Amino acid sequence: MTDSTELKVQQKKELEAKEEHTVPGTFYVPYTDIYETDDALKVVMEIPGIKQDAIDVRVEKDELSVNAEVDLDNYKNFRPVYTEYNIGHFKRSFSLSNKVNSDKIEASVSDGVLYLTLPKAEEAKPKKILIK
Repeated sequence: MTDSTELKVQQKKELEAKEEHTVPGTFYVPYTDIYETDDALKVVMEIPGIKQDAIDVRVEKDELSVNAEVDLDNYKNFRPVYTEYNIGHFKRSFSLSNKVNSDKIEASVSDGVLYLTLPKAEEAKPKKILIK
């Protein structure tokens, strides 16, 4: 019997576009983990091969979106003999609730991993009740 809360690893999947892209290349859904602490949601997203200045993180109309574009010129002269890793851009978006303070979202990138901190709004943080 399988535990319904068991996490399942997903294979790299291509983004199903809702619209036409003006940037050439294939878009993928980046592997993403989300953790919750008392004060924030922590998002850890794999975006290998992307330089910091090619990452766009923004919030519009309660939607957090991440667009990361690989420099395809770096792969122009490659002639793969064997390949298991497809090169492409990354795109992902999340709906935000009013429990996230979107004005204080922080982002950093290191070694192909994007780290986002989504602070909780004060009313969403757990509160300890003193016993008298």
